[in-house]
Amino acid sequence: MEQAEINKVRASIYQQCGRKVLIKLDKGRNKVDVQEGVIQGAYPSVFTVLVQDDREGNPPQLLSFSYSDIITRDIRMKLC
Repeated sequence: MEQAEINKVRASIYQQCGRKVLIKLDKGRNKVDVQEGVIQGAYPSVFTVLVQDDREGNPPQLLSFSYSDIITRDIRMKLC
């Protein structure tokens, strides 16, 4: 994994702050979790996504991911 790749992903995420995204999380053993959220912030090592839970009574969750998660395809993001 090259630093140039991480910098490219970091710049792309930073430009998309405040936009709605669809996230596919690879949970292993052929399990995939799909959630919709808003990119809240981009920091030097991680970025955060605020996800609304559809089940009633559950508060929104703030999830954090590293930029390497995108490069290694542990998560996949698509703009909504």
